[in-house]
Amino acid sequence: MTEQETQRTPAPTRRRPVATAALATVLLGLHAVAAFFVLGAVLTHSEGPWDRTVTGTARLMAGLGLVAELMALAGTAAGVNTGRLRRWWYAPVAVLVAVALLRMVFAPQP
Repeated sequence: MTEQETQRTPAPTRRRPVATAALATVLLGLHAVAAFFVLGAVLTHSEGPWDRTVTGTARLMAGLGLVAELMALAGTAAGVNTGRLRRWWYAPVAVLVAVALLRMVFAPQP
């Protein structure tokens, strides 16, 4: 290949900022949805020994947050593997998954 052909060939690692911004926006939306569910699970408290639905509610909210974060984990892994995102994007996923799992395990018992 000549020098001119080499210069015209696009680099394989060329980033498209619009696609990166779109991926980041989707991930932030998924994190917001997951945070809503996990916060709802954390703030759910028993009103007394007669309140038997609180355990199911807390576990359901934590489970929904976990599902949203697992979708965000898939998007984050795709973004990091393609070089569009940095590794620190795994941090919100790890925190929200850990909180959701802890809330599911330590749900209040009536």
